[in-house]
Amino acid sequence: MARGWESKAVEAQIESAQERETRTARRLTPEQTAQEAKRDSLLLQRTRILRECKNFRDPRYRQTLSSGLEYLESQLTALGWKPE
Repeated sequence: MARGWESKAVEAQIESAQERETRTARRLTPEQTAQEAKRDSLLLQRTRILRECKNFRDPRYRQTLSSGLEYLESQLTALGWKPE
């Protein structure tokens, strides 16, 4: 049976938490810790926007969400994130 989108998102969050634990073991600097926290926050916002894009039909609101998504992805790219 195929897994749903939400289960994949949960799996991605678990993997992200495991990566964070591994990196924490290396003793991150305060700057690196702040950067990781910012990246995680942006990823959560991106997930929320993607979910909302699926649920809303109003073209004006969808355009607003798309603009927000582009902004978040540009911020994430600046932090070294690579789209899947």
